[in-house]
Amino acid sequence: KMPGFVFGEERPKKFNMCFSNLVRQNSATPPRNSSTLLSRSADEFYSPILPGLPDDVAKYCLALVPRSDVPTMGGVSKQWRSFIRSKEFITVRKLAGMLEEWLYVLTVDGAGKGSQWEVLDCSGNKRHLLPPMPGPIKAGFGVVVLNGKLLVIAGYSLIDGTGSASVDVYQFDSCLHSWSKLGDMNVARYDFACAEVNGMVYAVGGYDMDGESLSCSEVYNPDTNKWTLIESLRRPRWGCFACGFEGKLYVMGGRSSFTIGNSRSVDVYDPEKHTWYEMKKGCVMVTAHAVLEKKLFCVEWKNQRKLSIYDPKDNSWKLVPIPVTGSSSIGFQFGVLDGKLLLFLLEEHPGFNTLVYDPNTASGSEWQTSDIKPSGLCLCSVTIKA
Repeated sequence: KMPGFVFGEERPKKFNMCFSNLVRQNSATPPRNSSTLLSRSADEFYSPILPGLPDDVAKYCLALVPRSDVPTMGGVSKQWRSFIRSKEFITVRKLAGMLEEWLYVLTVDGAGKGSQWEVLDCSGNKRHLLPPMPGPIKAGFGVVVLNGKLLVIAGYSLIDGTGSASVDVYQFDSCLHSWSKLGDMNVARYDFACAEVNGMVYAVGGYDMDGESLSCSEVYNPDTNKWTLIESLRRPRWGCFACGFEGKLYVMGGRSSFTIGNSRSVDVYDPEKHTWYEMKKGCVMVTAHAVLEKKLFCVEWKNQRKLSIYDPKDNSWKLVPIPVTGSSSIGFQFGVLDGKLLLFLLEEHPGFNTLVYDPNTASGSEWQTSDIKPSGLCLCSVTIKA
C-alpha cells in the first residue's frame, strides 16, 4: 500500500500527517536557538504538491491523469515533474488501476535506411513516434525496460568512417516523452546480453572497442545512477541475450570461447550470492526471444517453424508448431502485448496478418491473428506499463 494514503480506507494514525503538519506540531513547543530557525526554514520552503491537500492525496490525484496527458502535466512545475520521473509515480498509478500498456517498436523501412521508435497500444493504434535518440546512430546496443522507462545501452557506431564501441546509456521517459543521458558504463561494448532483475540492470559479455570478446559483467543501480563491475563469466561470450527469472539473471544463446560454434550452455547469475553457475540445457542460434507469463519464448535458426518455450520452474523446454506454411526462411520478431505473444514478419508480405500466441486459452485455440503491426519491419520491441 502507498505510504501515508490508502484509497477508500481510513488512514492509519501514524501516517496521519504530512510534512507541514509535522513542522507545525514541532513548533508548538519551539526549541531554542538553531532548532527554531530550522522549523521556520522548513515552513518557509515547504510547498504542497496541490494546495489544501496532503501530499499523498495529491500524488494519487496526479496519478489519475491519462497517460497521454502526463507530458503536459510534467510542464506545470518542477515538483510535479520530479514526482512523474520517480519510481513512486508508477507505483501509485498501479495502485490506482491507471497503468496503460504500450508496445515500443524499433522499426526500419523496407530499404533498411532509416529507423524509428513507434508506439502502439493494445488495440494496435499508433500513439506516437519517439523523438530521435541523442548521440550517434548505433547498432548492437541493448534495450531494457526499468521503472516505466526505456534504456538504450552502449552499442557500436561509425563516426567519420571510424567504428567504435560505446559506454553511453540513454533513457526515454515514457511518461514525460523525453530522452536523458544516464551514467556511463565501465566497459564499452556491443552485441552483449542485458536484462533487468530486481530493479537493477545487468550487462554481460559482448565485444569491446577492439572487437575482442568480453567476459566482464556490470550492473546498473538507478538509485545511484552508477554502473558497478561484478564477477565475470568464466569465459567470454558474445551475440547472446539475457532475461530475469525468480530473481536471477539467465544468459544464453550466442557463442563463447569454450565452444565450437554456438553455445547451448546457460550462465546464471545469483545477485544474492554474487556468483555465476552454469546449466547445460539452453538454446542455440536464437533469432527471436521474449519473456511472457514467467516463461521464455524463443525461435531458433535451425527451426523457424516452432516456438521453443522454457519454463525455469522445472528447467524444461517444449516445442509448439507455428501455423505458417511456405518458405521456412521467413523469420519473425516478437512483441508482447496484453498477455499475448505477437509474431511480426521480418520481411514485407502484403496481406499477412500478425500471428498471436495466447498461452492462457484452451489447448488447440492458442493461435490467432491480429491487425496489430508496426509501420515498418520490426528490429526489436519492448512493452512498457506506465
